[in-house]
Amino acid sequence: MACNILPNRTPPRTSLIGKKEVLPARICPQAGDRLVGGGISADRTVAGGLGNRRNQLTEISFMFSKPNEIPLPQLPDLAAKLPWDVLFEQVGKLVNFVLGQLQKRGLYEVLEYESTLELLESSGKLARFSKRQKVRYLQNNIIAYQDQAWGDGEILINYRCSPGVPVDRYKLGHKTLILISLREIKQRGDVDEFNIQWEIKNGFRQGQESWETEISHTTRRARIHVIFPPDRPPIRAFFIETSRHMGKLVMNENRRQLADGRWQVTWEIERPRLNERYILKWTW
Repeated sequence: MACNILPNRTPPRTSLIGKKEVLPARICPQAGDRLVGGGISADRTVAGGLGNRRNQLTEISFMFSKPNEIPLPQLPDLAAKLPWDVLFEQVGKLVNFVLGQLQKRGLYEVLEYESTLELLESSGKLARFSKRQKVRYLQNNIIAYQDQAWGDGEILINYRCSPGVPVDRYKLGHKTLILISLREIKQRGDVDEFNIQWEIKNGFRQGQESWETEISHTTRRARIHVIFPPDRPPIRAFFIETSRHMGKLVMNENRRQLADGRWQVTWEIERPRLNERYILKWTW
């Protein structure tokens, strides 16, 4: 397409700083001007200056006033260029992250956990376990609480709990799970304090024994006690964090003799790790 450039007959003028500014020649639009990647592509040269910027703004306004004349990318072409494999990978990571957070969150959090294992005989034939667990519910419409236990010998003898009623018991691997009906509906923010007790027969008959506590819910504080008969105190004892393969020797500050002559070893844990197994191992 041909285009004639007309001479500029407007007399020059002086800018604010005393220099002459040459106004651009009038330009005839060329064929092929279009929007490309959000900018302007034009087959022409425009002189710089204020007049140049005004002409560009005028032409852009003119082009946007006729949107039907601006060729836009076709949807199939755009879809073909998207990195779908990368997008699917990122979406998968996001879904796994959300599910992981929900799993960590659980039905409740443990505000306080305290357990006591009492070795009632020096032979280790009879023992009693009790625990107090204060929980705050994180979801609505909770109607049951699940307890769990495992160990050598006969366990869960004379099982008792408060509040709630144990309504079912089943094996899952090496663990026994106990379903406790709350007999009411709990809502998010409600707090319960469970007191549970049961007995063990022939669970601690060896010279080296251990007691394990698994953190299956977010827990703020845990306190673990093991009480030994007065005539058979622990010779040595260790605290062990399983996943970290870390052990710590029980020192005097974690061991004391009770008024009735029995010996108590205590392990206090601030912010115990989720899914960690804490083991107290002793020789007696």
